[in-house]
Amino acid sequence: MRKVKYFVANSLDNFIARPDGGVEWLFNDGTDYGMAEFYRSIDCVLLGRKTYDFATGQQQRKSRKAKKKASVGRGMKSYVFSRTLKAEPDDDFTVVSENAGAFVRKLKKEPGKDIWLMGGGELAGSLLTAGVVDEIGLNIHPVLLGQGIPLFAGLTVQRNLELVESKAHQNGCVQVDYRVKS
Repeated sequence: MRKVKYFVANSLDNFIARPDGGVEWLFNDGTDYGMAEFYRSIDCVLLGRKTYDFATGQQQRKSRKAKKKASVGRGMKSYVFSRTLKAEPDDDFTVVSENAGAFVRKLKKEPGKDIWLMGGGELAGSLLTAGVVDEIGLNIHPVLLGQGIPLFAGLTVQRNLELVESKAHQNGCVQVDYRVKS
């Protein structure tokens, strides 16, 4: 069965972005943080509507052709979870308005590689509550934001984790990988 992996960068005080969605505080020094290996292990992406709006808005601003939107998952099948988005925003994205936990539970049973839970914090909280997240990989940046979008929002149950690996990078970031215990 496929695994759902929440692989995300966060501040030391557990925010994934500033209150306005800004992520300029993330280190961008060319360190891979295991992303190349991670991309080889997945074939689809899960994201919330706010993350979708932010990611595709960023791509549009960088593109001279506003109509051309690059897929967040680099050509992978991407699912946007939203109760308000009605039309499919792009051929690379499928809007899911049904129960996220039930949908992901079915998706995990389909053939394929593992699944990236890209974000955001609300979707991560709901999928952890639903018990469908298998692994959590955090790239902790040595910065305190004080406020922002929480790493896990709306988590309503305790989830115990098992440390699989940790690695300190020369730039001060720490990568930690956990397995979610059943």
